Amino acid sequence: MKFLKKAKDGALLLVYVQPKAKKNEIEGVDEWRGRVKVKVKAPPVGGKANKELVKFLSKVLGAEVELVRGETSREKDLLVRGLGVEEIKEKLKV
Repeated sequence: MKFLKKAKDGALLLVYVQPKAKKNEIEGVDEWRGRVKVKVKAPPVGGKANKELVKFLSKVLGAEVELVRGETSREKDLLVRGLGVEEIKEKLKV
């Protein structure tokens, strides 16, 4: 599981984002990049896609999610607080 790493106060989730999609959804694991591919409806303008990504994953995981790296990149590192690696994997269904 390259896309999930244990962190001090939760887990680090590595994602690859596709903005301007038809709907918000988790597409699965991009094996080549070692990241979870997530589609979001919002455009990559003024941080809208980042906000949408954090909001969407917070809802899916039922936990606090914070963007820690990759603000202007499609490859992003997110800190998920209060959940373990296995719990996250189960909730993402990947």
